[in-house]
Amino acid sequence: MTVSTPAPRLLLRGAPSDREMDAFCVQYAPRAPGHPAVRDLLRLLSEVPDEGLEPRLEWVERWIHWMRDRIPAHGLTDADDLALSPSNSRLSLLVRVLEGEGALRASVTRLVAGVCASSRGLKLFAQVGLSAGNGFFSELTDRLVRGVLPVPPEPGKLSELLLRLFPVPEDAEWLGALSPMLLARLTALVGDPPPPEPTPSSRVRGDLMDALLLLGVQVTGLGLAEDVRDRTPDMSFRASPFLRLRMAGDAVLARDGAQESLADLVRVVEDCRGVVRTVTQHLEDFGVSVDLVYRLECIQRGLDRMEAIARVLGSPRGEPRWREALALLSDLLRLAHADRSVRALVRRNARLLARKIIERTGNTGEHDITSTQAGFHQMVHSAAGGGLLIAFATVLRFFLMGLPLAPFFAGLFVALNYAGGFVLMQLLGFTLATKQPSMTASTLAAAVGEDTGPDSGPHRMERLAELVPRVTRSQLAAILGNLGCVLPVAVAFALGFQALRGHTFLSQEHARDVVASLHPWKSATLLYAVLTGVLLWMSSVAAGWFENFVVYRRLPEALAHHPVPRALVGVNGARKVADALERHAAGVGGGITLGVLLAVAPGVGSFFGIPLDVRHVTFSFGALALAGGALGSTAVMEPGFLAAVVGVLGVGIINFGVSFTLALGVALRARDVPVSQGLRFLGAVFLRFLRNPLPFLIPPRDEPAAGGTQAQVVPVAGPPGH
Repeated sequence: MTVSTPAPRLLLRGAPSDREMDAFCVQYAPRAPGHPAVRDLLRLLSEVPDEGLEPRLEWVERWIHWMRDRIPAHGLTDADDLALSPSNSRLSLLVRVLEGEGALRASVTRLVAGVCASSRGLKLFAQVGLSAGNGFFSELTDRLVRGVLPVPPEPGKLSELLLRLFPVPEDAEWLGALSPMLLARLTALVGDPPPPEPTPSSRVRGDLMDALLLLGVQVTGLGLAEDVRDRTPDMSFRASPFLRLRMAGDAVLARDGAQESLADLVRVVEDCRGVVRTVTQHLEDFGVSVDLVYRLECIQRGLDRMEAIARVLGSPRGEPRWREALALLSDLLRLAHADRSVRALVRRNARLLARKIIERTGNTGEHDITSTQAGFHQMVHSAAGGGLLIAFATVLRFFLMGLPLAPFFAGLFVALNYAGGFVLMQLLGFTLATKQPSMTASTLAAAVGEDTGPDSGPHRMERLAELVPRVTRSQLAAILGNLGCVLPVAVAFALGFQALRGHTFLSQEHARDVVASLHPWKSATLLYAVLTGVLLWMSSVAAGWFENFVVYRRLPEALAHHPVPRALVGVNGARKVADALERHAAGVGGGITLGVLLAVAPGVGSFFGIPLDVRHVTFSFGALALAGGALGSTAVMEPGFLAAVVGVLGVGIINFGVSFTLALGVALRARDVPVSQGLRFLGAVFLRFLRNPLPFLIPPRDEPAAGGTQAQVVPVAGPPGH
């Protein structure tokens, strides 16, 4: 190592002279005395303000700007570490200069002490990234106004200083990449001002402890709310870890952050997380509300923040403490930017709503995902009943559309026809081939998101590879049953009608219009199938919402004990009515919603001058069968009719694909599963299908059922037949 001759110590006040600049560069950059990083650093250190918070903050901004320069301070001395990043190389240069220049070090020490003495960090540590409890529209308005109107400065708050120094979200990554060792050396140089100035470390430590107390109070209040306590009935109020959380925070303050008190706090935090997990697991039994999901998320974030603060307080001084502090600060910076982002607000509330949609899995009123051949055949038989009802609903739709009714009443009767058929299908236990509902997508998303350890990938994909074929087989069984029954019933009706009335049910012109409307490339039928897939997904959302509403409000229990039903049908009758409501809530709610959507969508498009229509695979096949009965056996072999058959198959694939993709996307979003992981899952399933497609279509003969039962099922909540 080459040791240069020490230059005279600098006592600069104002801009350095050329001689002072040259001497400084020779001293600290003997191999590159003209390097701009060295010259800019001397100018910066010679202009450290003596007083005033705002001038000092402006100087800190200039220092960060110097640190962020992309030109690294490499090769200044023989001992330079060329592996350092540009920012860390400049930080290393600053540390070397302050170690060698006592006057400059003293001025920076006074500046750091002045900034810390005039700033408060309670809001930064206890509020940034944690909701203040405002409603969505109130928070949205505040962020929009903040983005348009100028914001008054608050220089005395570290939360504002953090955003001032790092104005873009990407700065969090830069901040987290700084060297803890170099920051520890810098702190040792400028972190101990002469008395009576308070040390910056004691000021920040006090803010961290205050934040622990404030967070403890807030999380305790959220954790002891009634809807949280109702979901932990086995735990007495006095035994709640949220009560101990406040006392653990007081103990940390009383013992000045002793290791034992911090360890006790971390244990209590983990106990509180256990309560949150218990409440989340019981959401299915008690129902979900957005408020509850939001409150659980606030509790989880508060506990995470308390644990992060405890790690900072409990780490030894120097590099270990700075390592934890950088992790906390970079996370706070990301959250601080998210607190001002309209997009982040919308995304967060959309995720909360998504969790409400898919978290309630449902336990009644749904059909099963088949696992064995017996279950597959049972699904086909159930779907055949659904096909029978759809055939008659299709006939009734044509009849209603032929009546001279005003548009409102025509749409109303068509909606009643659809909804009535779906509700009757639910009550009779029949199946409609549409989409796998939100519960199936939620199950897949949960399987994608669980077991995130390093060795869990193959096991997780293996479980998914077993679950997805059951979904596709179930849907295939439903389609076979629906279409296999719709065809003969519709044809039989068309022939019987013609035999009794002497003319076909559909006129020749009307039948040709039906065939033309289902042509896959000469009409917009495939686009309409996409719209129908969206409507099917929306009906599943409505089904889950209505079932959750019934369970969360405990309507079956209230109905069973209400005096009016008891007076009308007796105690046992009231209980049966309540059980029926609980059993059929999802199917009835989703069926009515789907019926209304299918009837209203064309009218809405007509109102705006947009040629919208719906194409559901079962209804479309029933309409095509009626058209074939009207056109005769010769016409059904024509290319146009055969193309319409292909169009119906395309409608079925699109109906299922669009609705299932939307439901799976919502479920992945709700469970915070990364998009990349979801795409890997879909890719793995697709490759498995290409290698061995048969299990996706037919259940293997030797596939065992869980627990020795005849069929292994996964409960599915949704509209009838879902």
